[in-house]
Amino acid sequence: MTLDDFRPGPLDRDETFYVAGHRGLVGSAIWRRLERAGFRGLVGLPSAELDLTDRAAVFDFFAETRPRYVAVAAAKVGGILANSTYPQEFLSENLQIQVNVMDAALATRVERLLFLGSSCIYPRLAPQPITEDALLTGPLEETNDAYAIAKIAGIMQVQAIRREYGLPWISAMPTNLYGPGDNFSPQGSHVLPALIRRYDEARAAGASHVTNWGTGSPRREFLHVDDMADACLHLLENYDGPQQVNVGTGTDVTIRELAEIVAAAVGFDGDTLWDASKPDGTPQKLLDVSKLADAGWRARIGLPDGIRSTVEWFRAHQGTEAMSPIRGI
Repeated sequence: MTLDDFRPGPLDRDETFYVAGHRGLVGSAIWRRLERAGFRGLVGLPSAELDLTDRAAVFDFFAETRPRYVAVAAAKVGGILANSTYPQEFLSENLQIQVNVMDAALATRVERLLFLGSSCIYPRLAPQPITEDALLTGPLEETNDAYAIAKIAGIMQVQAIRREYGLPWISAMPTNLYGPGDNFSPQGSHVLPALIRRYDEARAAGASHVTNWGTGSPRREFLHVDDMADACLHLLENYDGPQQVNVGTGTDVTIRELAEIVAAAVGFDGDTLWDASKPDGTPQKLLDVSKLADAGWRARIGLPDGIRSTVEWFRAHQGTEAMSPIRGI
């Protein structure tokens, strides 16, 4: 299969489909979505059985499994604190994972591959909403630039493989994701799961207030991971092109507004304080999702409803293995 004769269309539900990072936030959602769609050849291995930074092991796995379709949802991820504290690890491990997976997929001529990145690939002060053309037009947000560089390299690898080998691989760049399977750890979580844990613990302890980092003024866009998974399958079956595709809702809220929604969802009625000595990060990060809309897809899960269901999942899984930080986007 090459670009000259490829046209997007329904994927064969009987073919082998490898989901890299199938236990992570996005990977597990993609797995659930594919199961609902009737895929019968799903393959996924935990990192204890297949270390994606082990190049020889990854090549052996692809040679034996020979998947026709691949979703690259495996990554080392974290919030501002983790990214700014461990930039070398975020750069090195993510580069190793995606290069190994895509090189092995190329060696076995995987027909259709979806590489998943992040909206942090765009410049810190990119015009809002951010279009796909903003890539590489300005400096990155320094608190997560190492992770962003790795994801940009992944986009470039997909484009290079398309040009040199003619394989119809694509890239998708999700906005801030949340939902079941998220990382709620105090050290490694993103802003939304961190707020859910903080406010729920404050409610349980009868605390009078919660203190959050920054000023609360930055604006962020949030997409439920089940919507993201649905968009991934839609893109695989309906889109082909070298340019990455933004995946989001097209709307955003301030972190202060987000905190209010979370507080209401967990039932916390105390005060919220803001520590302005801590970094805010990028002032605004809203994606232009016109390309995705042109491909026929829009988000369906509203933020208040999505947060309420995520709070329910968090409470139901506290203290279980599902709450352990897992590699995955």
